[in-house]
Amino acid sequence: MKINPKNGIDKLIFGMKQNDVTAVYGKPDRNYKDEDDNVIFAYNKLKMRLTFYVEEDFKLGYIVASSPELEVFGYKIINRKISEVKKDLAVKGITKFTQEEFDTFENYFNEENWMIFQTEFDEVVKFEIGAIINQKDEFDWKFGKK
Repeated sequence: MKINPKNGIDKLIFGMKQNDVTAVYGKPDRNYKDEDDNVIFAYNKLKMRLTFYVEEDFKLGYIVASSPELEVFGYKIINRKISEVKKDLAVKGITKFTQEEFDTFENYFNEENWMIFQTEFDEVVKFEIGAIINQKDEFDWKFGKK
C-alpha cells in the first residue's frame, strides 16, 4: 500500500466522504464516533483507522496504519529500524523530524508532510498521516482536485 505524502494512502485521498471510501474498500469492520464526534472507520484487513472530521463535513482527514505492506517512495516502513527509514526519506528531501517519547514508544513527526512514524524498540510499528493545513489555516483537500 503506497503512502502518498500530503494526499493519503493507496486509494484513500484526503477529502473523501464516507461513501467514497466504502465504494472503494467496502464497509469497515468497525464504525464509531470518537470523543469529538468525528466518525472513525476501522479496517482490520488493511490495518487502518480512518478519521472523518465532524467540523469539516465528515471529510477524511487522518489515517493511522500499521500494515507491513505500507511503503513510501518504494520503501517498506513497518518493522524496519527508524534510522533506515529516515535514510530512505532523506533521499527525497524529508529530513526534519520532531521526536517525542512515550514509555517505550517514540514518535518521529514530519510537519511538512504531516506524517508520524511511531517506533517501539527502535522499529517503526505504526504510521500516521493527516491532511495538510495550508497558509490560510484551512485543510488542503486533495479529493476531487485535478
